[in-house]
Amino acid sequence: MFGITHFALFAAAVFLLNLTPGPDTAYIVGRSVAQGRGAGLMSALGISAGCCVHSLACAFGLTALLAASATAFTVIKIVGAVYLIYLGIKLILAKPTVEADDPKPVHAPAPAAAGAVPRSLRQLFMQGFWTNVLNPKVVLFFVSFFPQFVSAGSDHKSMAFLTLGVVFVAMSTVWNSFVAWVAGSVSRRFAGRPGVKKWLDRTVGSAFVGLGVKLATASR
Repeated sequence: MFGITHFALFAAAVFLLNLTPGPDTAYIVGRSVAQGRGAGLMSALGISAGCCVHSLACAFGLTALLAASATAFTVIKIVGAVYLIYLGIKLILAKPTVEADDPKPVHAPAPAAAGAVPRSLRQLFMQGFWTNVLNPKVVLFFVSFFPQFVSAGSDHKSMAFLTLGVVFVAMSTVWNSFVAWVAGSVSRRFAGRPGVKKWLDRTVGSAFVGLGVKLATASR
């Protein structure tokens, strides 16, 4: 269909890729642990939306142009790295809602339930979206992986890339949502324990900074 070849192999490869931890998985786990299941799920949906952008770009040739331009690659890499480091520093510097030496909560709106999301759903979605879109490694992945499953002589290459993109996004969304749900259980367990929560936030924030530094120093 549309010149797609070895579709079963493509689906198997996507499944195995999802099982392999990467920056997106680390980001989702970090958000889920730091802010709960809701935050993790919205981050997963944001990342899926970012993959939709990459799929469209791949279908219409934009991804290949970005991959071929060293300048474009560098600009996206630096912007993506700065964004991740910014998010990490915000988590590291976030103030706890309860004083470390005082069991009484500081006067602040209480969450509706354990593991409630402290940020708006739109913010979490957009942060996940930009984290994915601004990762040049994802651009290179799409431009190198997808063409292997599209016939060179196909008259419907764009539709083939879009179809593969839909399958990729659907499978990734299911897996990432599962990861967010499982990782979010950690946040629910430590809800109401601000001391532990503070160190979880700092650990996750440090991981984001590390991912940003790794991305900034990555080569093509």
